Amino acid sequence: MDEKDSTEQEGAPDAGRREALGCLAAWSGAALVWTMAGGVPRAQAAGAIGAGEGGLSFVQISDTHLGFHREANPDVQGSLRRAIADINALQRAPAFAVHTGDVSHLSKPEEFDLGRQMFKEIRVDRVHTIPGEHDALDDGVSGYLKFFDHDGKGKAWYSFDQGGVHFVALNNVLNFSTSRLAALGDEQLAWLKRDLAGLSRSTPIIVLAHIPLWTVYEPWGWGTADADRVMALLRPFGSVTVLNGHIHQVMQKVEGHVAFHTARSLAYPLPTPGQAGFGEPAPVKVPAGELGKLLGTRQLTIVPGSGQLAMVDTPLDH
Repeated sequence: MDEKDSTEQEGAPDAGRREALGCLAAWSGAALVWTMAGGVPRAQAAGAIGAGEGGLSFVQISDTHLGFHREANPDVQGSLRRAIADINALQRAPAFAVHTGDVSHLSKPEEFDLGRQMFKEIRVDRVHTIPGEHDALDDGVSGYLKFFDHDGKGKAWYSFDQGGVHFVALNNVLNFSTSRLAALGDEQLAWLKRDLAGLSRSTPIIVLAHIPLWTVYEPWGWGTADADRVMALLRPFGSVTVLNGHIHQVMQKVEGHVAFHTARSLAYPLPTPGQAGFGEPAPVKVPAGELGKLLGTRQLTIVPGSGQLAMVDTPLDH
């Protein structure tokens, strides 16, 4: 199977490690605007889309970690409000927003409630969320679901259709720890098989997952144990895009018709995979005035028929 990865990040591990990981890490986008036109997913920096363009557009944010109050970012609410302002300033209003996990930092009801209230400030019809491991710390996702049960079925996974695109929202933080890979589990995989069964293979699929659906760095739990079973269900489709968060840095990976894109956090940086001095991923404190340079935007275009990914990075402070 053809597989294309690209890598570039200041302070990343050496070239040998990058080659071994086979992936790309680069600090960028606080908010990405995704469009679907002709079945081709495209992502642009917030503010880059003109009012006259067609296709379905939506925004992606991730890892807000509301409730986090440490030095790496003492004002995560301010970071989220800045992203909301960018989204609301778009020339063309997006149809909806997606949040790819870790709404909260400690799974507290007041953190979930704050997130729900702040998301109402985004000028979209709705915000689709999925849980991150920080949203499932005490009693699984039961606390999260009290605030974000999107279809009323008491599950953290669901699907919806819009603009000819089928969206699948997954929960892949079951039994998470930093020393092993989390999973979706048999029940969710059986649901996913049923959900996809009636779709035409030409239907564009967009998957929302918190943890990457490929193994970025297993010692830190940056991967999904049963991702191969998910991929077996997705590979028959002609256009699949997987959007996730969790690792607080942008990575891209392409396998056949499946393109994987991680998103930047709105809270704090994390080290690059296997970075020296980090036994496990932890918030990275940067010098005063540098955080805005690490929480920027990224413009991405998937070139039809070529598998190439064109990118333009723009930091928030520029």
